[in-house]
Amino acid sequence: MGDSSNSNVQKAEELKLRANDAFKANKFSQAVELYDQAIDLNGSNAVYWANRAFAHTKLEEYGSAVQDATKAIEIDPKYSKGYYRRGAAYLAMGKFKEALKDFQQVKRICPNDPDATRKLKECEKAVQKIRFEEAISVGDTERRSIADSLDYHIIEVEPQYTGARIDGDTITLDFVKQMLEDFKKQKCIHKRYALQIVLQARDLLRAVPSLVDVNVPNGCHFTVCGDVHGQYFDLLNIFELNGLPSEDNPYLFNGDFVDRGSFSLEVILTLFAFKCLYPTGMYLARGNHESKSMNKIYGFEGEVKSKLSDTFVELFAEVFCCLPLAHVINKKVFVVHGGLFSVDGVKLSDIKAIDRFCEPPEEGLMCEILWSDPQPQPGRGPSKRGVGLSFGGDVTKRFLEDNNLDLVVRSHEVKDEGYETMHDGKLITVFSAPNYCDQMGNKGAFIRFSAPDLKPDIVSFSAVSHPDVKPMAYANNFLRMFQ
Repeated sequence: MGDSSNSNVQKAEELKLRANDAFKANKFSQAVELYDQAIDLNGSNAVYWANRAFAHTKLEEYGSAVQDATKAIEIDPKYSKGYYRRGAAYLAMGKFKEALKDFQQVKRICPNDPDATRKLKECEKAVQKIRFEEAISVGDTERRSIADSLDYHIIEVEPQYTGARIDGDTITLDFVKQMLEDFKKQKCIHKRYALQIVLQARDLLRAVPSLVDVNVPNGCHFTVCGDVHGQYFDLLNIFELNGLPSEDNPYLFNGDFVDRGSFSLEVILTLFAFKCLYPTGMYLARGNHESKSMNKIYGFEGEVKSKLSDTFVELFAEVFCCLPLAHVINKKVFVVHGGLFSVDGVKLSDIKAIDRFCEPPEEGLMCEILWSDPQPQPGRGPSKRGVGLSFGGDVTKRFLEDNNLDLVVRSHEVKDEGYETMHDGKLITVFSAPNYCDQMGNKGAFIRFSAPDLKPDIVSFSAVSHPDVKPMAYANNFLRMFQ
């Protein structure tokens, strides 16, 4: 018995070393699988659980990371890395108060560790700031619209401004093309024009229902893109490969336009400008990153403050609440950022009836639309992310049957080839940010549908080079420490 258990311990240690190598090579899914095997052979080693927690964090599976780190702490209550990993996962979920408790524990265990001291101080500052913001914030019912108080007409454009210009109230293709060139050179457009784009996009978005019906005439096509996450130069590459958006070449961008990548402002202004130029050539859906809490942590808020102003932070938060939540193409293809629901029997009319003009709630249909993920096994399970849920092929099949649909298209998850087909071909994930965060090595993809048959034609593409501005360059300092 002793020999076999010694042999298991040895095998587990070998697997851990292979997992560590996979982690260093940014192969985080492979690292998780190898840590799984090590834990199966020797589940009483706290290091394996804490290491797997770190790999889950890199995959944005923060719920799983919290569970693994908690297990490491149960095995060894004095193991500082367990608290550290759990604190980092809580932090990534925006749960600063829970993170603070874990970093306090790290400091108790390692009182002389300068790194632990620094991180605890940063965490205390972040929590103080949040408490202050909560104390001075007003409820949604009392909040006045910032957009209604802004008027781009009264903003003067200085004579020395040399960038793209809009004459009057109409955004033109010439202006948009000039703006794209300016952005390539890392020049920002004038605040007046940025304001004009955002306010005009808001009016268009506010006027549509929470679920938008898209009609693609026979012989025409329609392109669906997934997360872009501030990767402006990869967005331009999509347009190179598939043509600029127009009424004859319409696109749907399926959420998560911003955060992580450090050209998020350029991405959102480009998409909004095309929305103004061609209202039925550019459709936009909300993702889980079109929200205040995510923007505060993952870089968009800091980027907007740096490139424009604090007022624009509030304005974007308000306009993100106008984004619709789902699209249906020709009554056959259901497109949504995250996924499906914790209950059966949800009808398209229920989605259309969602009052979306708010920050995303922590449960319910709107939350699940933005956060859920598919799982290979049938039924439903807890979300690896710690928000929303996981749903199986049987859930997808019933939803499609209930609503007389053929296919679910969703985004929200990095995929090696930029896409993945699951649930007997009834569900496709599409993700359009190649080499995500400059480290994942994945391809991006988009899907072209041609009417009337609407068969998905999937195009994969690789990342292109971009100026040397790192991802998360404008993110919360505190979070950058843990990347």
